[in-house]
Amino acid sequence: MNHDLDHVMKITLRPPIVMVEGAGSWLRDSEGRTYLDFVQGWAVNCLGHCHPVMLEALQAQARRLINCSPAYHNEVMARLASLVADSSGLDSVFLCNSGAEANEGAIKLARKWGQLHRGGAFEIVTTHGAFHGRTLATMSASGKPAFEPLFEPKVPGFRKVPLNDLDAMAAAITERTVAVMIEPIQGEAGVFPARDDYLRALRELTDERGVLLILDEIQTGIGRTGRLYAFEHVGIRPDILTLGKGLGGGVPLAALVASARASCFEPGDQGGTFNGNPLMAAVGCAVMDTVRRPEFLASVRDTGAYLVERLAALSAETGHGEVRGRGLLIALALTHGDASKVADNALDRGLLINAPRPDTLRFMPALTVSRAEVDQMIERLAPCLA
Repeated sequence: MNHDLDHVMKITLRPPIVMVEGAGSWLRDSEGRTYLDFVQGWAVNCLGHCHPVMLEALQAQARRLINCSPAYHNEVMARLASLVADSSGLDSVFLCNSGAEANEGAIKLARKWGQLHRGGAFEIVTTHGAFHGRTLATMSASGKPAFEPLFEPKVPGFRKVPLNDLDAMAAAITERTVAVMIEPIQGEAGVFPARDDYLRALRELTDERGVLLILDEIQTGIGRTGRLYAFEHVGIRPDILTLGKGLGGGVPLAALVASARASCFEPGDQGGTFNGNPLMAAVGCAVMDTVRRPEFLASVRDTGAYLVERLAALSAETGHGEVRGRGLLIALALTHGDASKVADNALDRGLLINAPRPDTLRFMPALTVSRAEVDQMIERLAPCLA
């Protein structure tokens, strides 16, 4: 097949290969070359490529109902909302198409709550290095330096403090503050975890100050860290939770989730043409039914520990730095060389990894990845680090 790429808008640098097929941890391009995929759509394909439960859900639902307008309830939307609410301990679920849309909704919901319950407070405190999406509001909320000069003027109302600095966070919360918004692990920044004690203290601080705690679990949610939600590791619960990426396992699906206290949208405040459509919701149900099983989550923790062990050994052998992260969201710090060149060399060896910054490699394999595939990844990566 002739692949004319001239009309694909150039919004990112892509290698001159065209992917045509995937199964599990493997991709195949149009020339027949295969690749071991440790990016998986940026932690999206939690069950790997083309998992049978997803295919079955798509086929079965497509025969029944694909879309019926968000003006009406549909049974699959209701089931997925119940699965998310029951598993998270929160109350209300708005299904949407992308993590950015979920975070945009969280910002709007917090501001509405501030109008109703905090004297019109609208500011949200976020962290340096945070990535919350690519809408104007979520770019404004993000602490990504490359975003700062883009698309000015940005949306006002965001204050940024360093991650894991509780004093700075406390100082930033004023009478104008309505919420704190944070990722349990800053994925796009290079896999920098918020410390467990910091997250617990942040929950206490937001309660004391009467502001909402928003957890952006777009990247960490749906089993990525070895629990269904990363907040379960620290025994807290947010007022507002955002999910995406893994929730759809590869299809466009995300969710804005809120406690009864924070859920204050009225009819007309929020919407979206495709939001809650049965086809995507059916896949979300299949993903949730698979990932939330205790034995599945235990395997994620086990394989994650094995990946960390193998990367730490390789790092020691090649003179590189720390391994950080949780579950199957892991980074390797490089002490020399350029991470993007390492990723390019890995691509030549049939390995897909991500370089979120010049000194960091990020590994986001399918949650179904095997130890044998971890071994193959190390084998292909080793000569790239030498």
